Amino acid sequence: MYALFDDAGKFHAGRVMTEAEASMQVELDSGRRVKVKAANVMLRFDRPAPAELLARAQTLAAEIDLDLAWEFAPEGEFGFADLARDYFSASAGPEQQAAALLRLFDAPHYFRRMGRGQFRKAPEETVKAALAAIERKRQLAAQVDAWAGELAAGTCPAPVREQLYRILFKPDKNAPEYKAVVQAARAAQAAPLALLVRAGAITSPYQFHWRRFLFDMFPAGTGFPAHAEQDPPPPAEDLPLAAVRAFSIDDSATTEIDDALSVQGLGTGTVVLGIHIAAPGLAITPDSALDRVARERLSTVYMPGWKITMLPDAVVRAYTLTEGRDCPALSIYVTFDEATLEQRGFESRAERVPIVANLRHDKLDAVITEDALEGRTPADFPFAAELAFGWRLARHLKAAREAVRGRPEVFTRPDYGFRLERDAAEDGGTDAEPDGSERVLITPRRRGAPLDLIVAEAMILANSRWGGWLAELGVPAIYRSQASLAPGIKVRMGTKPLPHAGMGVPQYAWSTSPLRRYVDLVNQWQILACVRHGRTAALAAPFKPRDSALLSVVSAFDAAYSAYGDFQNAIERFWTLRWLEQNGVGELDATVIRPGPAPLLRAETLPLVFALAGAESLERGARVRVRIARVDLLTLDLHAALQERLPEVPAAAAGEPEDEAADVGPLHLAIEVDDAAPPGGTSDASADATD
Repeated sequence: MYALFDDAGKFHAGRVMTEAEASMQVELDSGRRVKVKAANVMLRFDRPAPAELLARAQTLAAEIDLDLAWEFAPEGEFGFADLARDYFSASAGPEQQAAALLRLFDAPHYFRRMGRGQFRKAPEETVKAALAAIERKRQLAAQVDAWAGELAAGTCPAPVREQLYRILFKPDKNAPEYKAVVQAARAAQAAPLALLVRAGAITSPYQFHWRRFLFDMFPAGTGFPAHAEQDPPPPAEDLPLAAVRAFSIDDSATTEIDDALSVQGLGTGTVVLGIHIAAPGLAITPDSALDRVARERLSTVYMPGWKITMLPDAVVRAYTLTEGRDCPALSIYVTFDEATLEQRGFESRAERVPIVANLRHDKLDAVITEDALEGRTPADFPFAAELAFGWRLARHLKAAREAVRGRPEVFTRPDYGFRLERDAAEDGGTDAEPDGSERVLITPRRRGAPLDLIVAEAMILANSRWGGWLAELGVPAIYRSQASLAPGIKVRMGTKPLPHAGMGVPQYAWSTSPLRRYVDLVNQWQILACVRHGRTAALAAPFKPRDSALLSVVSAFDAAYSAYGDFQNAIERFWTLRWLEQNGVGELDATVIRPGPAPLLRAETLPLVFALAGAESLERGARVRVRIARVDLLTLDLHAALQERLPEVPAAAAGEPEDEAADVGPLHLAIEVDDAAPPGGTSDASADATD
């Protein structure tokens, strides 16, 4: 005797060897013996042989018309043998009964399983809905096949092109566009990115990086709401006019001029340094429409040739510190002994500040030198006396911070500036959004140059002083802190006024860039409350002690600022690789910054870090010349080969530990094929010091 039985939804047949009341032992064609519960036995038969029965049953099952079977089936509960007798004939044998069982079991949209070979007809509406769903699935599968065929043939279907960034970076694995790419990649045995490039889905590496960033961070676009583009409200109070002549120091491309300086009392023995910060917080109020716009963006996004501002142009124009205007500002005046540079006190005010000049780094760095500021060469530039004092003060403040830090700040490599050149007659002129075809110019700029240092130390002074004042008055704020300079100890943001070891100050609260950083705008509101209310400021400030809203701002800002920084690094890396292509550079001199099995090198004259196979035996600091084999603007990879080792240069004093991979940005995709995901600045102290 033979038995057909159900084993977890799969049907097997074999010879019955022994049988008890509740179970039996069955020998399969393979010779293996299994114990089968009696409840799982669907059919007993004497012939044909088990393998032959299953083969014939499967053939017959495929021929059963489900619509006809559904019509024949009784209205109540029935067994598969009953359906076999109604469908085939009253004398339906084991083969027909087994065929009916297999067909009923595989058609749950027609027949509901009721247990132990029993079934019930599904309602007509359910059958129709299921059939419609099956047809849609069939059509969708056919569409996926068609799209996959187009991709494999080198053509990208429009729906796939429209979902490109979602497919690559945030895929819905049930979406047909995603399935088509995966299917085509498997068939072509190619990485998804390479497949899409070959199919023409990605024609511009620059646009690929730019649109991916917008997809991640600005899915609704970079435009502002209509209400935000209107002229902003004036300051909410009448402001006195400051009796100073203030000047700013920025690059020529800077439009969000946040800070300016003034110096009073030179030659009197007591000098007052004024640090004047643009004050959009006088007009933008917490939870206003403009505040919600700023809080959504959290920071201005910078990149070569373009930027996405945190605040609308109308607000920037109204509150930027433009020369020739009396600008609303939040000022801190710090009094110094002119001879010893000892600090004697400070005062903060909300006022209108006359901005008499916007000085520009790129026009004056070569003129305003250490020799000129210290009187060894003629000082033929504006505000010579004020800048000479600022230079002396900046070095004094820096030395004091270094004493707290326990070691000097040494800048071992330059910053770099990027400038894009294009035909002004093309694509809207020189102010148009870049498209990747521009010619890029990269110029080094020495970190710690006089004008840089004057501004940096003034901003550190303001941020530290204001942070301490807020803490003294019990007004909460957002601080940056660093527990120590030990490797791996990062700068953190929080609401407690803790020391910042990297800066060498007892507390540090970003407050000097409110036009371009939301944290600074929040802190400006808190400082303005201190200016207006003094000792009772904690009761009047927009954010109260232990306010969870501040922690929310910290969390959101950290995430956005990190994402913006990653994009800026990536797009600057793109332009650096583009510069290599445009200038036909075939060799680079570089220094090993991370030795070992996966060595990293830094180019000596470009902002570029890259991996180099074959340099595993080189020690940190070794200088080499490499031959450039290929640059990949899509994955941002530089492929190079070791050419020769170069002579060592005298070692400079050790500077800050640097993030060795800060500007290495390999492309990572979220799309998966066969469960494998194919891969596609400065120290924190110096970043904090630069506003």
